[in-house]
Formats: sequence, C-alpha cells, structure tokens
Amino acid sequence: MRRFDSKIRLAGKALLVILVVTTIGCDRVTKHLATTNLAGASPRPYFADTLRLEYSENSGAFLSLGAELPTWVRKTVFTLGVGLTLTLLAVVGLKRHWTGSRFVGAALMWAGGTSNLIDRAARGIVVDFISVGVGSLRTGIFAVADLAIVFGFALVVNGFRKTRE
Repeated sequence: MRRFDSKIRLAGKALLVILVVTTIGCDRVTKHLATTNLAGASPRPYFADTLRLEYSENSGAFLSLGAELPTWVRKTVFTLGVGLTLTLLAVVGLKRHWTGSRFVGAALMWAGGTSNLIDRAARGIVVDFISVGVGSLRTGIFAVADLAIVFGFALVVNGFRKTRE
C-alpha cells in the first residue's frame, strides 16, 4: 500500500510541475505573440467586442497600481518584493502540506507571478493584451499570468473555506 501511495504522490507532483511549466509557457508564448502582432496595432475586437486584444505595457502592478512611483521604488517592490512573496508562497504551500485546491491554486499563483516577474526582470514592464467587457464597461488589460493568479487565489480561498465548513 505504501508503494502505491508514493506512486500517487509522485504522479501528483509530476502533474503539478506540468501545470506550472504549462502556465508559464502559455503566458510567455502569448506575450511574445502579443508583442510581435499587437504592439503598435489597433485593438482587435472579437465576439462583438466582448473580447479585445490590445497591446499594453504595464510598469505598475494590478491595474497599473504604482505605475507612477519612482523607478527605483517600482523595481524594488515589483521585482525584489514579488520575488520574496513568491518564495514565501512556495515555502508556506510546501511546509503546511497544502493539498487539493489550495495546492493547485498556490501553484497557479506562483506560476503566474513567476512569469510576470520574468517580464519585470527582463524588460522592466509586464506585457498585457487581453480585455473583456461590454460597451464601455471593460476590465483592465491583463494576460494569461494574471488569469492564473486570480484563478489560483480563488482556489486557495475556496480550499480554506471548505476546511472551515
């Protein structure tokens, strides 16, 4: 029985690595395509403009928060601070032996944050290119990494909610 349990754990870890690598890879590829095909171009509407692809460079955080901060503050907070936060997330997730939706959620948050960190470290900005909305009511512009972070956060919160019920 122990041998079977260890094989299941190993398979779970392998699937988790695949999830992280796939999430980062998808974000990196789509950001490259956005940079190549959307930079300098007019926004491209799809599905009666419910989905809009438009290139944007974000020097701030979520919804450009902090974009007006001095460069050295942005670099410190959004590169060093995010790096430390990602490290803390990984340590907490592993040390507390999170499982199920909490562990998958933490992995998605880590993957999305890592991909955005790669952008910040390499370019000083994060490439975003997706906007969703109806008429003038629209989301901010985001990327696959941001979807992973938000969905991952929802899974972590849901995992804690289920343990309290």
